[in-house]
Amino acid sequence: MRTAYKCRAYPTAEQAAALNRTFGCVRVVWNKTLHERTHRYRNENTRTSYRETDAALTRWRQGEELAFLSEVSCVPLQQTLRHQHTAFQNFFAGRARYPRFKSRTGRQTAHYTRSAFRMRNGSLTLAKTSTPLRFTWSFDDVDVRDIDPTTVTISREPDGRWYVSFAVDIAGTTARPVNHAIGVDLGVKTLLVTSDGEHITNPQHLARKARNLARYQRRLARCQRGSNNRGKAKIKLARAHRKVRNARQDFLHRTTTRLVRSADMIAIEDLSVSGMVRNRHLSRAISDAGWGEFRRQLEYKCERAGRTLVVIDRWYPSSKTCSSCGHLLAELKLSARHWTCPGCRTRHDRDLNAAKNILAAGRAVARGDSGDACGADVRRQGSSLPRSAMKQEARAGKIGS
Repeated sequence: MRTAYKCRAYPTAEQAAALNRTFGCVRVVWNKTLHERTHRYRNENTRTSYRETDAALTRWRQGEELAFLSEVSCVPLQQTLRHQHTAFQNFFAGRARYPRFKSRTGRQTAHYTRSAFRMRNGSLTLAKTSTPLRFTWSFDDVDVRDIDPTTVTISREPDGRWYVSFAVDIAGTTARPVNHAIGVDLGVKTLLVTSDGEHITNPQHLARKARNLARYQRRLARCQRGSNNRGKAKIKLARAHRKVRNARQDFLHRTTTRLVRSADMIAIEDLSVSGMVRNRHLSRAISDAGWGEFRRQLEYKCERAGRTLVVIDRWYPSSKTCSSCGHLLAELKLSARHWTCPGCRTRHDRDLNAAKNILAAGRAVARGDSGDACGADVRRQGSSLPRSAMKQEARAGKIGS
């Protein structure tokens, strides 16, 4: 499997100038190709292949108008075309939205393949540069002299920091079995509740820094466009956002790593995060919780450790089903955090009960038993399913508070 190591980079003035030129050329190629793709599709209803964009890049580099593209390595430019071609494939397949134009004020990246960099004894030298790029290696369990990266990505954040990422193919390792399985129910106020009864509170990194971010945003709005003070204010705002982002990432990494180490099988719900953030009352809280990033980290960490991750269908009624007797409520309001089962009179915590049902459904999926009442109509991946078979068996009930 493939993993990546991201490190802080400290380019010299000469290297920074060369990389900035590369970023500019990458941005020009992306925007010009995107414009011509869009114009051709709207006027001729014809898609553009990667081979056609590659031929157009060759003409641009040989012409007079875009002759400056020849001053940088051609590899990052070709990688840009490949990434845009993949972006359009994802768009036409319904997996992503339409590609957007790149801005010079955002995050800048350049991707280098093995033909455009040299890695020897832990020293990295990029194409069109004469000296090695200095970076800080922060992974004590891996020797930088032993890695053989397939691609190298150089990036510059809006706050001015430089990073280098090494993509490396590694062999998967199997973690020691612990003979334990857990179900995880995600929330806003409480980030997650496990079937073992553990509650992890959402730290709300964005909400705690909202006042500082608003103050930096007001300072930026008062500055005149194009002025030096506006540039300084923009960097301060980017730094504040970086601190929030890093704190959220660190918390999610610690949480997911602990979950993967503590269980052989983890069951979660297939939440429609993109649809839920359309709720203007909860969009900021959901985005701050980082549900999508939580699932992404769980997926690759379970794959790397040899664990099993089961994704339950989003229509599975985990909150409205009694984990003791299987009774299904007809309705359960979001404000009801506790409810009593009309069938067996068991008092349930809403989130803990949902986590137990998710675990039961995950075990049913792992066994391949789709007919079980607790695991009906659930599976690892796929489109949304109709109401589960369990609803046809349950008795009607209603809890309003």
